[in-house]
Amino acid sequence: MADFVFNISKGRVAEFYNRVQTNDPANSGLVVVAITTTAADSTLIDLDTLAGILGDANTAEVTNTGYSRKTLVDTDLVALSPDDTNDRMVLDLPDLVWTGVASGDNWTDLIICYDPDTTAGTDSDLIPLTLHDFVITPDGSDITATINNFYQAS
Repeated sequence: MADFVFNISKGRVAEFYNRVQTNDPANSGLVVVAITTTAADSTLIDLDTLAGILGDANTAEVTNTGYSRKTLVDTDLVALSPDDTNDRMVLDLPDLVWTGVASGDNWTDLIICYDPDTTAGTDSDLIPLTLHDFVITPDGSDITATINNFYQAS
């Protein structure tokens, strides 16, 4: 489960996920961004766009060679399926792999964002959904992120 859900997305994560999974609108996606930050969670949770997060003086997107944002589209996600036995909605993501990530920035977190149009727009259009602690010191090897239950509502 996520370390936290951004205030802007509370009550909306499953709907944004479903919109991507059903390709409505076309070209929507979930974007995974690795950051390095010393900002308090209480500061980040209030920010409403990826641009706002990256505009925080204590936060930056990592710049290691071998890193790039991951975009997940409809074919990467499974259809919403409520867990009626346990009375909850659990959302999962496929494993994310970055190959040969060079040393440089140390990673502190991954942010999952909703992008209504992956073919256009800016970081101001990306709505942050969840933030996950992901402390990594890249050393040239591959990095795999397994984010089971990236979101759960009950």
